[in-house]
Amino acid sequence: MNFTNVEQSKNSTLVPVSGLSFFAVASGFLMSLIPLSLPSFGLSESLVPWLASIFYLGILIGATSIQNLVSRTGHRIALIIFLSTLILTIIAMLLVPDAGVWLIARFVAGFAVAGIFVVIESWLLMADSSKQRAKRLGLYMTSLYGGSALGQLAIAPIGISGIAPYLTVIFLLMLAILPPLLIKRGQPSCEQHQKVKLCELRGMSRPAILGCLASGLLLGPIYGLMPVYISSQVQSADQTGMLMAVIILGGMLVQPLVSHLSSRVSKSLLMALFCLFGTLGVVGVLEAQNFVIIATSYLVLGACSFALYPIAITLACDALPVAKIVSATEIMLLSYSVGSVLGPLFAANLSDSPDGIIFYLGGCLITTCIYMLIKSMQKTHSEQWPLSQ
Repeated sequence: MNFTNVEQSKNSTLVPVSGLSFFAVASGFLMSLIPLSLPSFGLSESLVPWLASIFYLGILIGATSIQNLVSRTGHRIALIIFLSTLILTIIAMLLVPDAGVWLIARFVAGFAVAGIFVVIESWLLMADSSKQRAKRLGLYMTSLYGGSALGQLAIAPIGISGIAPYLTVIFLLMLAILPPLLIKRGQPSCEQHQKVKLCELRGMSRPAILGCLASGLLLGPIYGLMPVYISSQVQSADQTGMLMAVIILGGMLVQPLVSHLSSRVSKSLLMALFCLFGTLGVVGVLEAQNFVIIATSYLVLGACSFALYPIAITLACDALPVAKIVSATEIMLLSYSVGSVLGPLFAANLSDSPDGIIFYLGGCLITTCIYMLIKSMQKTHSEQWPLSQ
């Protein structure tokens, strides 16, 4: 998609960020609500990994087919359409509490959420410099994860049984629609299409693509399975919501640091360092006995897991013109979605241990750390000895 004359004065962050904030609160609450509320609707908890995976499958499919809709309607109308579709899927789940209907609804919801992410990310990433892109993406991630953390805290006061929590989510999503519905200015100007060609795809940063893949492999199970794991450990809805909020709060708090370092440190090395510290968070979750230390470990784990995607996507966009940002965003979301589809299934089935999901997250983090270190050293070597390549 070729957004050739993007006027920066018109490309405002107000609409996407304000809409995103309400969406993030609703989405954060919904992601924990669904696995925890299954018994109250007479549904089996064995559905949990499948609901998570099919949701991310919807994101994966959506990431391959959103560009045309955005080009025809513009960012603002596309955002309204995707948020409205998400609301309809929740209404369908409430009207027909059946496993098959819920699986279909979550697939469609994944498609809609993919649209929301592509629209907002591309809206914000259409900037002239990599520094401005990193700053805008930091604002995006802070709003997304801050809202998601706040949504987790709704578990205790609103509860997880019956239709009231879902009606709350619908109300928040309706508030998210208001900014793009009422503010008709501020979207990027769209004039032509331009996709990333296959030959250019081969030349895109492999650490960026694999960083998004690793992010999906981590965040899919964190969103889809972690609420059930924490609930089995603490036996308290209040503490479950609090620890889930702590994980996502870590993701929010780390964003200014990511934005600051991503323009100063090799992005491959930066991803390796975050994966290393994330592994230490995994060790803390497994070994700590004190609740404060456990919460701190979850905070570190969340910060490091949520740091990978913004670093990877800015790495992918660094060498691209503004005209190809939407297409690149789709490719990165596609990579993330593949990981998110596979992650919950791997985490649920690779180990019979009660701590299987934690072992899985540790394995993903240390593997990604090693890969990123190797790529970082290769890049350093090629810069120091260009004639040897």
